Amino acid sequence: MFCFGVEHEVAFLNHQGKFADFHNTKFADFQQIIDRLPIYATDYPQLRVGDAGIKKKRWYIEGFERFSDSEEVIDCLAKGIEIRTTIHSTIQGAITELTESFCLLREVASTFNFTPVLVSFNPYTCVFNPQPPLNDYEIRQLQAYPDEQTAHIYMVSYGPDLNISWENLSTEKLIDIGKKLTYYSPYIIPFTYSSPFYNADLWSGLSVRTFIRTGKRPAVLVFVEKSEDLIKSVPSLTKIARIPSEVGRIEFKACDSCDDFTIYAGLLALLKGLVLDETLSGRAIIPDAELHQISAKYGFENEDIFANTSKILQVAEIALKDDPDVEFLTPLKVILSEQKTKSHKLIKLFQNLGSIESTFKEGYSSFR
Repeated sequence: MFCFGVEHEVAFLNHQGKFADFHNTKFADFQQIIDRLPIYATDYPQLRVGDAGIKKKRWYIEGFERFSDSEEVIDCLAKGIEIRTTIHSTIQGAITELTESFCLLREVASTFNFTPVLVSFNPYTCVFNPQPPLNDYEIRQLQAYPDEQTAHIYMVSYGPDLNISWENLSTEKLIDIGKKLTYYSPYIIPFTYSSPFYNADLWSGLSVRTFIRTGKRPAVLVFVEKSEDLIKSVPSLTKIARIPSEVGRIEFKACDSCDDFTIYAGLLALLKGLVLDETLSGRAIIPDAELHQISAKYGFENEDIFANTSKILQVAEIALKDDPDVEFLTPLKVILSEQKTKSHKLIKLFQNLGSIESTFKEGYSSFR
């Protein structure tokens, strides 16, 4: 049996119509929204709460936690709000819950004059320097975990985690699938490109998020049960499961954010097909940064990217066979045939409107 889940980061404009980030938005500004959202007792123990207690609901503030000279969390520099779904046995179940949670977040956020906008990379700030500077305890913590040293990337980027697991996979097979998805990541992610802005202007490609983060941050994370199963790599491919429900989870982390959740459904179906497939031979422990950068600049306009995406889409369709989930691939086929991503639409809007904020306001239009 397969299981599915989605984690989706949401960025906002504030009451002044300005992009809300750690420069102008406090933890409390977003927490007042979280406080008004419901808690579902049946979500637990499948959802992780964490030591700081920030992740108590399906919605929580995504940011950079600050510590005293001990394990005590004293602040969290906020970048936005993350939605996470519970674990579902169907793709549709996960997408339906994500849609309901987003609509509720949007409704509550509006009462505090925050408007969700489609962003995958901070359009104004490309550098995150925590203030005040890190203390000795925080520096030691970051040095102990190499992936945590990339806070300067994740605090300015937004994107989903697409979670999939398959019952009774051996640890060896689980990690092999993680290597496989890491290898084919540059051909999967162009369906989602939505970050064409950088430093308050248009960037020279389609996904500045991918261009900057991949190679430094993982494309895929595989959660294993035992420390002896970990593979040492930077960025990490494997991670120890923090709660039992995480064991065997494969997180695909390389996509830009989407405001059309049918694309997430298509990607989950694509991942499912690639998990089932036994023909593709490509494997990688760490993402190919150069290939991801080519993908980020040109997307499907690059012949190699287009050809390999076409191949894996066909492979996934064959692997799914008569599975009804094969229908979720349809939006991906349309994007591929048109060779146009969300970034193409955002670029055109910006050229017509002349304003990044006005362009952002056109995001999530299907939810109005």
